[in-house]
Amino acid sequence: MVTRFDPTRRTMLGGALAALGLATVVPRAARAAARLGFEELYGKIGVLGLSFSDKTKALAGQEVAMQGFMAPPLKAEAAFFVLTEIPMSICPFCSSDADWPANIVVVYLGRKQTFEQANRMIDVSGRLEVGSWTDPETGFVSLLRIVDASFASV
Repeated sequence: MVTRFDPTRRTMLGGALAALGLATVVPRAARAAARLGFEELYGKIGVLGLSFSDKTKALAGQEVAMQGFMAPPLKAEAAFFVLTEIPMSICPFCSSDADWPANIVVVYLGRKQTFEQANRMIDVSGRLEVGSWTDPETGFVSLLRIVDASFASV
């Protein structure tokens, strides 16, 4: 016997679960991206380096949205850029994750987009990746990335 999806039944079931105080599963496309600010990225910044905040760890693998500025790209055809807390006139690329500044996030675009001026605020959304990673194409090392991302001017 083949059962077919009945949206009415799912709505009634969701309402019944909500009435009982039980969580319902929300499809990924229907969930809003969690807002994440630069000041929320790290719990501690000390002599031993950076440690991620509880919020950043909890959002790993989830859809996030951040506002910031696009640092000048390494090259015009790059599929990624660096999102910075403040406008920068030079690119903030680092040699290793040990030198990683606390106010940047690497953004890998889901599709090619025209880059913005470095002094224009943008809103970025995509999936947050946490932890050291080296881009095999460029050798660029990052601690935080937003992948499958898109952006728009604010």
